[in-house]
Amino acid sequence: MLDGRSMARRSRTSNRSGEPDAAHRARASEAIVADGRLTYPDSLPITAWHDELLAAIREHQVVVVAGETGSGKSTQLPKLCIEAGRGTAGLIGHTQPRRVAARTIAERVAEELGSPLGADVGYAVRFTDTVGPATVVKVMTDGILLAEIQRDRELRRYDTLIIDEAHERSLNIDFILGYLKGLLSRRPELSVIVTSATIDTERFAAHFAAPPTDDPAGDPVPAPVIEVSGRTYPVELRYRPYGAANLDVPDGQRDQRDQVQAVIDAVDELRAEGPGDVLVFLSGEREIHDTADALRRLDEPGASAGRRTAANRDGGFSGINTERSDESDEPRTEVLPLYARLSAPEQHRIFQPHRGRRIVLATNVAETSLTVPGIRYVVDAGRARISRYSRRLKVQRLPIEPVSQASADQRAGRCGRVAPGVCIRLYAEEDFATRPEFTEPEILRTNLASVILQMTSIGLGDVGAFPFVEPPDSAAIRDGYLLLEELDAIGPAGSDDRSPGWRRLTKIGRRLARLPIDPRLGRMVLEAERHGCVREVLVIASALSIQDVRERPEDKREQANELHNRFRVAGSDLLSIVALWDYLREQQRARSGNQFRRLCRNEFLHYLRVREWMDLYSQLRRVAGDLGIRPTTTESHPDLVHRAVLAG
Repeated sequence: MLDGRSMARRSRTSNRSGEPDAAHRARASEAIVADGRLTYPDSLPITAWHDELLAAIREHQVVVVAGETGSGKSTQLPKLCIEAGRGTAGLIGHTQPRRVAARTIAERVAEELGSPLGADVGYAVRFTDTVGPATVVKVMTDGILLAEIQRDRELRRYDTLIIDEAHERSLNIDFILGYLKGLLSRRPELSVIVTSATIDTERFAAHFAAPPTDDPAGDPVPAPVIEVSGRTYPVELRYRPYGAANLDVPDGQRDQRDQVQAVIDAVDELRAEGPGDVLVFLSGEREIHDTADALRRLDEPGASAGRRTAANRDGGFSGINTERSDESDEPRTEVLPLYARLSAPEQHRIFQPHRGRRIVLATNVAETSLTVPGIRYVVDAGRARISRYSRRLKVQRLPIEPVSQASADQRAGRCGRVAPGVCIRLYAEEDFATRPEFTEPEILRTNLASVILQMTSIGLGDVGAFPFVEPPDSAAIRDGYLLLEELDAIGPAGSDDRSPGWRRLTKIGRRLARLPIDPRLGRMVLEAERHGCVREVLVIASALSIQDVRERPEDKREQANELHNRFRVAGSDLLSIVALWDYLREQQRARSGNQFRRLCRNEFLHYLRVREWMDLYSQLRRVAGDLGIRPTTTESHPDLVHRAVLAG
C-alpha cells in the first residue's frame, strides 16, 4: 500500500484549494455531454446494460458492477458517470491495481472522448502524473489514492470513485474498501462504484450494506449488484500436462519436456486450429524471455525439432519478429512480451494493428487488468508469483505457486471474445479440481507492519477494529505490532488510554510512516542519518525493495558470475551493491540511452530493474530530504553502514 505515496504529492493541478479547478472541470464535463462525445461501442457487452447502469449510478450511493473480463467495465463506466452528472463537483477517480492498466485505460477513455491525454482524462502512477486543472476522469493506481487519504481524510477532490478489479483483493483494495465504508456516511454526496469479475460479488454488496434512505432505522440493505455478460463465444478447454505433471501415462513413459517445450507444443497445436492470436500466461519475466527465444528459433529457416528447446537468452528483449523460410506460405509470426516493468512504448505494441499471427507472452497482468485485443487462443502454464509472508522466517517472499480455479477461469476467459476460443492448460484436469476456489486475499498472506504503521499515522486506530472486507488473523496483527515495537516505531501496549487497541507512534515511527518502503528498510535509512552513511544506505534500501538487477541465465551462469564478481567487496555483500550502483551511474552518464541498455544486456544486468532502482533511489532521496536527511558526500566506513542496516 506504499505505491506512489510521494508521487501523489506532485499533482499538477494548479490550485490546492480546488476552487478554480472545480469550475474548469464542470465546464469540461458539461462540454463532453453537450458535444455528443459520449458514445458506447456496440461490440462491448456493457453497452446493453447502459440504461440500468445509468439509473443505478443516479439512484444509489454504492453500486457493484460484476462481469466477465473484457465486458468493457473499465473503459465505459467513467463515461457513464459523466452522463449521470458526476465529475462536476469533483473528480471521477478510477483506481487500478497496476500501473500499466492505469495508463492504458486512461489512453483508451481519452481516445473515445476525442481528447488528448491529460485534458478531459489523465492518469497518475508512480513517477508520472498527467492530471490537469480541467481533468474530469483521473485514472490512478490504488497506491496513489491511499497517499491522498493521508493528506485529505475526506477525499474532497472526488465526487465519484470507481474501485476497479476489486476481486483481486490486494492489500490496497481491501484497505480502500474498508476506509470508504466509514467515509460514505460522512460524505453522502460521494458515489462509489466497485467493479469485479463474477467472483464473490455478494461479499462486496454486503460490505457496503446500509439502511434504506427512507428508513434510517431499518435493516441494512446490500448494495445493488449489476451483472454484465462478458464472454460472447464458447471456449474449449484442453488439458496438456507435461513432464512429471502428466498423470495420464505410466512413470516409464512420461515425457521429459520442460515448460518451454510444452508451450511450443501447445502453440503448434493451436496453429492447426486456424488463424488467430495466442496469449500465453507465464509466471515471470525470465520465463517470458526463455519462451520468446525458443519461439524465435522455432520459426528460423531450417529449424529442427531438436533446436526448439534451445533457450539461449540474450536478455533485454522487447518484441521479436520471426518469419518462416521464403518457401513457406505460413504468415509472419510476431512474439511480444507483456509484464508490468515494460516501458510504455513496448506495452503499447500489443494494441497496435498487425498482420499475421501474434503470440503475446504475459504475466498475470493480462489476467484481469488488461484485455489484449484479437485473442483467439490461450495457453495457461497455471502458475504465478504470489506474495506470501513466512511467519517462521519473518520475511515476505514471492514464491511461484499454482493459480486458483478462479484465476484459471479468468485466464481462459481471455479468448472467446472475437470467435469460439481454445484454452490449453499445461496441467492435468485432476490438478485443477484440487486447487483452491479463490486466490487468498493479500491481507491474509502479508506482513501487516506496514499497514499498521500507515493506519496509526493516519489516525485510524486499532487495525483489529478496522472494517476490512475480510479481517486479518489476530496472530498476523500481533506479529505486525511486535515488528514495529522492535523498530522502535510504536509505543508499547497500554501506553495510550484512548482505546484498548490504540498505540501511539514514536518520533521514529512518525518519520518512518513517510518513507515509501518497507518499515524495516525505512528504519535503516533513519539510522543511517545518525551514523553519517545516508548515501550508501539509500542505495542499499532501494536495491532491497526490488528484484535483484543481476541476472544469471542457466546456460551462461559462469560468464554472468564472472562479470558480477567485479563488484565484490571483501566481507560485505551490501557494499557490493553500492559498488555496482557507482559503476552503473558512471556508465549511465558516459553513454547514450541505447548504449547503456546494451551494456546492461551484455553484462547480465536487467535494464528495466536497473531503471526502477534508479527511480526508487531518486524518490527515496527526495522524501528523505523532506525529513531533513541529506546524503553524505564522502565515502562512509563499512562498519557504520552495517550498523545502520542492522537497525532494520
